Amino acid sequence: MRPSDGTSGGHSDGGYVTAEAAVALPVLVLFALALLWGLMAASAQIQCVDAARAGARAAARQDPPPAAVAAARSAAPPGARIGLTREGDLVRVRVEARAAGPGPLAVRLSGEAVALAEETVG
Repeated sequence: MRPSDGTSGGHSDGGYVTAEAAVALPVLVLFALALLWGLMAASAQIQCVDAARAGARAAARQDPPPAAVAAARSAAPPGARIGLTREGDLVRVRVEARAAGPGPLAVRLSGEAVALAEETVG
Protein backbone atom coordinates (compact mmCIF):
# COMPACT_ATOMS: atom_id res chain seq x y z
CA MET A 1 0.00 0.00 0.00
CA ARG A 2 1.06 3.55 -0.75
CA PRO A 3 0.76 6.24 1.90
CA SER A 4 -1.94 8.78 1.11
CA ASP A 5 -0.61 12.21 0.12
CA GLY A 6 -4.02 13.91 0.17
CA THR A 7 -4.46 13.93 -3.62
CA SER A 8 -7.02 11.91 -5.46
CA GLY A 9 -5.56 9.22 -7.66
CA GLY A 10 -2.01 10.47 -7.14
CA HIS A 11 -2.45 13.51 -9.48
CA SER A 12 -0.92 16.87 -8.52
CA ASP A 13 -3.05 20.06 -8.30
CA GLY A 14 -0.08 22.32 -9.04
CA GLY A 15 -1.41 23.28 -12.48
CA TYR A 16 -4.70 24.53 -11.05
CA VAL A 17 -2.93 26.69 -8.50
CA THR A 18 -0.80 28.28 -11.22
CA ALA A 19 -3.87 29.00 -13.37
CA GLU A 20 -5.74 30.53 -10.44
CA ALA A 21 -2.76 32.71 -9.57
CA ALA A 22 -2.45 33.84 -13.18
CA VAL A 23 -6.06 35.07 -13.05
CA ALA A 24 -6.02 36.46 -9.49
CA LEU A 25 -2.79 38.48 -9.64
CA PRO A 26 -3.86 40.87 -12.43
CA VAL A 27 -7.19 41.42 -10.67
CA LEU A 28 -5.38 42.24 -7.42
CA VAL A 29 -3.00 44.61 -9.22
CA LEU A 30 -5.93 46.42 -10.89
CA PHE A 31 -7.73 46.67 -7.57
CA ALA A 32 -4.62 48.10 -5.89
CA LEU A 33 -4.17 50.65 -8.70
CA ALA A 34 -7.84 51.70 -8.50
CA LEU A 35 -7.53 52.10 -4.74
CA LEU A 36 -4.38 54.18 -5.14
CA TRP A 37 -6.05 56.41 -7.76
CA GLY A 38 -9.06 56.89 -5.48
CA LEU A 39 -6.85 57.93 -2.58
CA MET A 40 -4.94 60.38 -4.81
CA ALA A 41 -8.20 61.89 -6.10
CA ALA A 42 -9.58 62.24 -2.56
CA SER A 43 -6.35 63.90 -1.44
CA ALA A 44 -6.48 66.36 -4.35
CA GLN A 45 -10.14 67.17 -3.52
CA ILE A 46 -9.21 67.92 0.08
CA GLN A 47 -6.34 70.11 -1.15
CA CYS A 48 -8.77 72.07 -3.36
CA VAL A 49 -11.10 72.73 -0.42
CA ASP A 50 -8.22 73.69 1.89
CA ALA A 51 -6.75 76.02 -0.74
CA ALA A 52 -10.11 77.73 -1.27
CA ARG A 53 -10.45 78.26 2.48
CA ALA A 54 -6.93 79.68 2.77
CA GLY A 55 -7.56 82.09 -0.10
CA ALA A 56 -10.94 83.19 1.29
CA ARG A 57 -9.45 83.84 4.75
CA ALA A 58 -6.66 85.92 3.24
CA ALA A 59 -9.07 87.92 1.07
CA ALA A 60 -11.48 88.42 3.99
CA ARG A 61 -8.76 89.99 6.12
CA GLN A 62 -8.11 92.50 3.33
CA ASP A 63 -4.91 91.01 1.92
CA PRO A 64 -4.36 92.24 -1.66
CA PRO A 65 -5.86 89.91 -4.29
CA PRO A 66 -2.45 88.63 -5.50
CA ALA A 67 -1.56 87.70 -1.89
CA ALA A 68 -4.89 85.91 -1.41
CA VAL A 69 -4.37 83.97 -4.65
CA ALA A 70 -0.83 83.13 -3.54
CA ALA A 71 -2.17 81.81 -0.22
CA ALA A 72 -4.62 79.60 -2.11
CA ARG A 73 -1.96 78.47 -4.59
CA SER A 74 0.39 77.39 -1.79
CA ALA A 75 -2.21 74.87 -0.56
CA ALA A 76 -3.61 73.86 -3.97
CA PRO A 77 -2.62 70.80 -5.98
CA PRO A 78 -0.12 71.40 -8.80
CA GLY A 79 -1.66 72.97 -11.91
CA ALA A 80 -4.79 74.20 -10.13
CA ARG A 81 -6.75 77.22 -11.40
CA ILE A 82 -7.74 79.76 -8.76
CA GLY A 83 -10.50 82.33 -9.07
CA LEU A 84 -11.16 85.16 -6.62
CA THR A 85 -14.29 87.31 -6.75
CA ARG A 86 -15.93 89.82 -4.47
CA GLU A 87 -19.71 89.99 -4.23
CA GLY A 88 -20.68 92.85 -1.93
CA ASP A 89 -19.43 91.95 1.55
CA LEU A 90 -18.48 88.41 0.55
CA VAL A 91 -15.27 87.13 -0.98
CA ARG A 92 -15.44 83.89 -2.93
CA VAL A 93 -12.47 81.70 -3.86
CA ARG A 94 -12.80 78.76 -6.23
CA VAL A 95 -10.03 76.24 -6.85
CA GLU A 96 -10.23 73.78 -9.77
CA ALA A 97 -7.80 70.97 -10.55
CA ARG A 98 -7.69 67.68 -12.43
CA ALA A 99 -7.01 64.43 -10.63
CA ALA A 100 -4.18 62.47 -12.16
CA GLY A 101 -5.25 59.44 -14.13
CA PRO A 102 -5.50 58.00 -17.61
CA GLY A 103 -8.37 58.99 -19.90
CA PRO A 104 -11.74 59.11 -18.14
CA LEU A 105 -10.10 58.72 -14.73
CA ALA A 106 -8.68 62.27 -14.97
CA VAL A 107 -11.70 63.87 -13.28
CA ARG A 108 -12.15 67.56 -12.57
CA LEU A 109 -12.09 68.48 -8.89
CA SER A 110 -13.05 71.76 -7.28
CA GLY A 111 -13.40 73.47 -3.96
CA GLU A 112 -15.07 76.75 -3.09
CA ALA A 113 -15.06 78.91 0.01
CA VAL A 114 -16.91 82.11 0.88
CA ALA A 115 -15.98 84.49 3.69
CA LEU A 116 -17.36 87.77 5.01
CA ALA A 117 -14.93 90.66 4.54
CA GLU A 118 -13.61 91.83 7.91
CA GLU A 119 -14.31 95.53 7.40
CA THR A 120 -18.03 94.71 7.40
CA VAL A 121 -17.92 92.79 10.69
CA GLY A 122 -18.82 94.71 13.85
